[in-house]
Amino acid sequence: MNAISMGFSGPSVCRIAGVTYRQLDYWARTNLVTPSVTAAQGSGSKRVYSYADLIEVRVIKSLLDAGVALPRARQAVNCLRDQVGGDLKSVSLVLSGSNSVLAYTDGEIIDLLKGGHGVFNVISMDSVTADIDTSLAQEVETTENRRLAMA
Repeated sequence: MNAISMGFSGPSVCRIAGVTYRQLDYWARTNLVTPSVTAAQGSGSKRVYSYADLIEVRVIKSLLDAGVALPRARQAVNCLRDQVGGDLKSVSLVLSGSNSVLAYTDGEIIDLLKGGHGVFNVISMDSVTADIDTSLAQEVETTENRRLAMA
């Protein structure tokens, strides 16, 4: 089974994307990132996230790490969803201070937050995807090693 068709538990998403469970839980409860595979249905149920959800979680983490406040990161992610749907790999985020814009690969730039000047930092969606793939491979290897040790 390839990574894109797998489902991931909350703790796995946290390890792979580099966020805390508390962050992920809050983002799910406030509909910033909702699990695409299985949503929580009451006490004791487990959320199951898709590969695309992992990418969104890492994008949000990258925005927060770059100094974008959570409400502005939420606005940026919602605009991203509106502009490109689920194809986040086709874009790069360009950050100007705490203001972000969406840059299409053909050079067209759309302002996600309406404003901002300063030095630009680029977050390549290819590098985000590569980071997720590397973390995912490590997670699969660790899980397999645990299974073998228990056998």
